[in-house]
Amino acid sequence: MPTEGLININGDSVQVLQILFLTTMISVLPSLLVMMTSFAKYVISLSFLRTAMGTQQTPPNMVLVGLAFFLTLLTMQPVFAQIQTDAYEPYQAEEIDEEEFLERALVPMKRFMLDNTEPATLGLYCDLAGIETPSGEAAVDLPIHIVVPAFMTGELKDAFLIGFLLYIPFVLIDIVVASTLMSMGMVMLPPAMISTPFKLLLFISVNGWEMLFASLVQGVNLGLP
Repeated sequence: MPTEGLININGDSVQVLQILFLTTMISVLPSLLVMMTSFAKYVISLSFLRTAMGTQQTPPNMVLVGLAFFLTLLTMQPVFAQIQTDAYEPYQAEEIDEEEFLERALVPMKRFMLDNTEPATLGLYCDLAGIETPSGEAAVDLPIHIVVPAFMTGELKDAFLIGFLLYIPFVLIDIVVASTLMSMGMVMLPPAMISTPFKLLLFISVNGWEMLFASLVQGVNLGLP
């Protein structure tokens, strides 16, 4: 048996190319998490909420990223389960090679992204690439460099729309507080000092965290077969 290109680890021979492939996959996982899931929309929406409430660095960035990460795991679980069944388990059983593993793993991810992408946005990127916009299941055959930016454009649009809706009630509180202080002649008192407790009271009284998380999760379309 030829041993060229093999490394012996604890008595087992491992292909060098396989090690390189796994190392590369691990290094690009953070980028895949951000660009091919709803993680970006979650973390941007939470950042808008923190800014609108005027709480500076509370919650801290680590908390926001952690919340976005676990919300992403929650919404992407059906997609990851399909990837494990269709791609990872056959690859572990050595029934398919690395190239076919990638092809099979990308199909559920593409279907998820396409289900959460507006047709007009997808058509824009197809026009930029000089190809005809497919319809229906044929869109899964589109290359990844078209599907990902189309998906991210829609995610950014949704995140900024959520941020706009989050800002409205808090801006109204700021306006009322500023007008009240000005009418009382207390122009030297920072309005944020007075409005922040009212913002927190409003957010807590309407159970804002649960409402926001439910809206974010329920807004994801998991149109898997």
